[in-house]
Amino acid sequence: MILSDKRILEEMGKSTIKIEPFRRSCLGSNSYDVHLGGHLATYRDHLLDAKKHNEINHFEIPDEGFVLYPNVFYLGVTEEYTETHEHVPFLEGKSSTGRLGIDIHATAGKGDVGFCGNWTLEISVKQPVRIYKGMPIGQLIYFPVDGEIEEKYDKKKNAKYSGQANRPVESMMWKNVF
Repeated sequence: MILSDKRILEEMGKSTIKIEPFRRSCLGSNSYDVHLGGHLATYRDHLLDAKKHNEINHFEIPDEGFVLYPNVFYLGVTEEYTETHEHVPFLEGKSSTGRLGIDIHATAGKGDVGFCGNWTLEISVKQPVRIYKGMPIGQLIYFPVDGEIEEKYDKKKNAKYSGQANRPVESMMWKNVF
């Protein structure tokens, strides 16, 4: 079951869902449109290593936009800061974004109950496309949870992505033990 627009507003009133900035015009019948923040990043090294801290270079999207190219992996960020304390948030691309050949996540479309922060986007494109800060980039949908949560994401000691700022965050896979 997905929360409707009325239920999203009710949950925001109870502070179990937080979206900042919130624009009523971005609330769909069962989703909320999120926008591309002003920063992108790319990995410094061409070869990434899952056991190593792969560092990234941050850059700002200029007002005239920025052209994304195929075969380059970009990290972006949502303009919106969100908190989800009682529901499972899912971030999906918008159909308009997909029709431009833009994928906004490689695998990480689901958040955890207790996630607080801006969403890092894992962006790839099928052909060159110019993007702009503030453009609609995806949509959040919320699912209720069946059962009690023992420990929310923002309370876990090993939560690697809690409190993400408004800049893309690189993979923290290297913090895992394997």
